[in-house]
Amino acid sequence: MRRVLTAVAFLFIVGARLLPAQPSSALPAAPNSLKFAVIGDNGTGDSPQYDIGARMNEARHDFPFDLVIMLGDNLYGRQGPDDFVSKFEKPYAMLLQGGVRFFASLGNHDNPDNRSYTGFNMNGERYYTFVRKNARFVVLDTNQLDPRQLAWMEATLKQSTENWKICYFHHPIYSDGGRHGSDVQLRVALEPLFVKYGVDVVYAGHDHVYERLKPQKGITYFVNGSSGELRKGDMHPTAQTAAYFDQDQVFSLAEIDGDDLYFQARSRTGRTVDAGVIHRQTHTPAVAP
Repeated sequence: MRRVLTAVAFLFIVGARLLPAQPSSALPAAPNSLKFAVIGDNGTGDSPQYDIGARMNEARHDFPFDLVIMLGDNLYGRQGPDDFVSKFEKPYAMLLQGGVRFFASLGNHDNPDNRSYTGFNMNGERYYTFVRKNARFVVLDTNQLDPRQLAWMEATLKQSTENWKICYFHHPIYSDGGRHGSDVQLRVALEPLFVKYGVDVVYAGHDHVYERLKPQKGITYFVNGSSGELRKGDMHPTAQTAAYFDQDQVFSLAEIDGDDLYFQARSRTGRTVDAGVIHRQTHTPAVAP
């Protein structure tokens, strides 16, 4: 049997939606856990992006993450040398100076050549993988999901021996955002492989809101596309929506400690808008010979 995940929400008022309260929304910040942050659709160069950068830096005082995953649309508009400064290096200057590394995926507003920018740690590749502690991260380019990339992804997931498998990319295969919503064509291509090879968590952007979906076929999906851009009031929650926030910019924090992944989404003002824990069941995923 494959891994089965459950997510427990810890909050509150999300957008206009009241969620059940639980005793605590704090991240454990365990000494040897894997800690990372999540941003998407961030590269505007406007003041909300700088505010999010400041809140991320403040979060490191109690939650010392050294990894940020980027869900695409890392730069909007012009993408010359000065734009990498004003839309990336300056907003996250304190994080970069503190040794935090950013690992980007490509969005539809990104110049594909940006994969060679050293600050994005893509090493010139449109899609790639890396490991941190007990987690395998698989980064896809959903602008051009061709057979070669799918074959690479399947081989990467099949060979992975890490306890946690996390995929991230730009276009969500599940989303209740009004502007874009779920990309069903991508879902048809990707979801069977996610299920087959035991992917635990999937992050995407594109819709400029925050949403956590109820587990779909045992996988927890997040849309975190409002770390710079915001489409206020654009969420249209359905039965698959677990939590959402569409009133301000958001970044997320995550912590993997053993078989638990704790998550917390924070707004530009520092308000926690969603939090909880995903429990990983230690079943071996079914893998075809």
